[in-house]
Amino acid sequence: MADADYESVLCVKPEVHVYRIPPRASNRGYRAAEWQLDQPAWSGRLRVTARGNAAFIKLEDRTTGELFAQAPVEQFPGIAVESVVDSSRYFVLCIEDGSGRRAFIGVGFADRGDAFDFNVALQDHFKWVKQQSEFAKQAQNPDPGPKLDLGFKEGQTIKINIANIKKKEGAPPAKPRPLSAGPSLLPPPPGSKTPIQHSTPQPAANAGNLSELRGVA
Repeated sequence: MADADYESVLCVKPEVHVYRIPPRASNRGYRAAEWQLDQPAWSGRLRVTARGNAAFIKLEDRTTGELFAQAPVEQFPGIAVESVVDSSRYFVLCIEDGSGRRAFIGVGFADRGDAFDFNVALQDHFKWVKQQSEFAKQAQNPDPGPKLDLGFKEGQTIKINIANIKKKEGAPPAKPRPLSAGPSLLPPPPGSKTPIQHSTPQPAANAGNLSELRGVA
């Protein structure tokens, strides 16, 4: 995979010292006070790199970059990197030469802040490795979550308010609106602007009234 071939730099410290260390006498841990700290066996640059899930601690010449020793780190904390019991600036590394041979050496930082950065760089990398592993497991086995049960349980009932429904069903139908009793207007004839009022016909005059009208005439 491309990610496994890509090597990233996690930490670079320009000055570290390497010491020959005596064999561990017991399980009480390593002590830097036993290393002859005034006589380092080698001094140079330290780089921490990562490729895939593994980290590598590389001791290199600070001028040419030539590799002096390398410690592969598969987990942290672990056997590849151990802190000493009497100082925060010194560590024991398990270096490998590529052919399977291993050796333990002491490494010390001149500055306490450099030792802290070295320690944090390894912690952050393996914290990331753990998170990636957890994400991969979740992707393979996704949690469906609790199943939603919409069915009725035994003895469970529901109530529906139908009072408003009955009231609406028994209401009388709406009464039609009465038509207006006033006179209606007819549209005007062509050429006229005044509408013609259509009046209600009056009752005819009786015969007596007609005779009076004729006599007058």
